[in-house]
Amino acid sequence: MTTPASVILPRGVAISCQAPKESPLRIPSIMAAMAVAAEKAGAVAIRAEGFDDIAAIIAVCALPVIGIRKHRYPGSDIYITATKADVDLVADAGATIVALDATSTHRPGGETLTEVVAHAHQRGLQVMADLSSAADATGALNAGVDYLGTTLVEASRDDVRLGGPNISVIQRIATEHPESVIVAEGRFATADDVTLAFTAGAGTVVVGKAVTDVYALTKDLVAASNTESD
Repeated sequence: MTTPASVILPRGVAISCQAPKESPLRIPSIMAAMAVAAEKAGAVAIRAEGFDDIAAIIAVCALPVIGIRKHRYPGSDIYITATKADVDLVADAGATIVALDATSTHRPGGETLTEVVAHAHQRGLQVMADLSSAADATGALNAGVDYLGTTLVEASRDDVRLGGPNISVIQRIATEHPESVIVAEGRFATADDVTLAFTAGAGTVVVGKAVTDVYALTKDLVAASNTESD
């Protein structure tokens, strides 16, 4: 794990500039414009997916970029930066940090988490572990990751509200791994959410859909309106 002096992900709010493939927003120049807006508003980092979006953002935005590649592989449930090749794509695009699924699920091609993390370090990247629970943290740290993220924690009754983030998992990770840098991510949408995350021990909070995905947000609102009319 990195020492505090080498940490490059600052304390603050990072913005995830992503859109699903079916969204009209899924254009690199639009993702880049969102990143510039986030930078101007005081964000400390950007999370982005895919070579084109990462490269477009880096061309116009000075913030560190947490890069990922989403790809489905046969025989594996891991789709967030699953392989060394995925890491290479993120590195070649110019990202500073690579985020990857750090759960114990079988990885494609027989690669191990430790191997993928080591490869990322060899490419000059820091590594953020996308965890599904606090229990994933030990294995991720043993594999050499630099940051522990709550990205893959599923919605549950432990969430602060219906559709809100899970703060208790941040508290547990902070208690069990007090020297770790925690990145809170997953269903953060309000200023109160962000405050709770920092109080629980997070160093950075990533906010995505609530800020950048007008397509998904509108779909949710339209679905709610259709339900009311039924």
